[in-house]
Amino acid sequence: MPFLNATRLQSCSRLGQPAQLRSRCFSSSVKRLSTESRSLIGRQPSYGPVGVEAARIWSPNDPAPKPTLFSHEFSLADRVALVSGANRGIGLDMALGLIEAGARAVYCIDVHKTPGDDWQKTRLYAEKMQCKAGEGRLEYLQGDVTDQARMWEIGETIGSREGRLDIGVAAAGILRDQFECLSFPAEKFQEVMSVNTNGVLYTAQAAGQQMEKFGNGGSLIFIASIGGHRADKGFNYVDYYASKSAVLQMGRSMACELGPKRIRVNTISPGYVYTTLAVNATSDRPEVLEEHVKSTPLNRVATPDELRGVVTWLASDASSFCTGSE
Repeated sequence: MPFLNATRLQSCSRLGQPAQLRSRCFSSSVKRLSTESRSLIGRQPSYGPVGVEAARIWSPNDPAPKPTLFSHEFSLADRVALVSGANRGIGLDMALGLIEAGARAVYCIDVHKTPGDDWQKTRLYAEKMQCKAGEGRLEYLQGDVTDQARMWEIGETIGSREGRLDIGVAAAGILRDQFECLSFPAEKFQEVMSVNTNGVLYTAQAAGQQMEKFGNGGSLIFIASIGGHRADKGFNYVDYYASKSAVLQMGRSMACELGPKRIRVNTISPGYVYTTLAVNATSDRPEVLEEHVKSTPLNRVATPDELRGVVTWLASDASSFCTGSE
């Protein structure tokens, strides 16, 4: 089966033709492929070829090339995001990271009627930030991720306001009291599953429906946990472990289903991150934090800002062939 390769472009690049003409030559080469073969090759980004592909069609007679990795592939210019659980903690840090990467607007969703001090200060910080790549609005909408109808409504509200929705980050999560698994109260188990698992699905639906509507594709990012991969002896959190493990499989399943719509779905399983959730879980057992530190290669726990980079990468074109990954 024929695939486009370097030899199809070399005949153009050796002619010293203007870049515009060589670009047409590239397009002609693609057109000569069979319909079946063309469907196996990803779309060229709107800003044109990058990397070695750009080098092949560049000529010394052209203007000096400029780096594109951060101005194009990693850029979130004009994109719109929805981040659940973003009143504070990991979600808020991720929201700010998307703003810094150029997002036009990031909608922070949380259960509280009004945002807290951290969110208010972060909004002002983003507003006053210089040299942003985009408009950079941090918005807040109240919403309970366990309420499917409300989450869908939020998605529609964002889509109507902005005319697009490109990124959905499901970061809302809870950790409740420990119970022995053989006598775990049903209502307590369901409470955690409703937020940590159902809430991820409803958040993904809210963003994904708008991605499908506008036809731009998009990126859904689910915040799972190291607890979705392992369990710790002495920690009776069967509800939490089960909920996060379910998120991992949900991400794989949705990636397979949404791939044809150009909607990518990936999960992130943070290790031990020093958040309010973690502080509350270890406040009366300081030795637990020490054990967590000892179990990590870097001999420390993480801070929420250390997840901004990976979320930005997954939200951007820099990860355009990454889906169903953890």
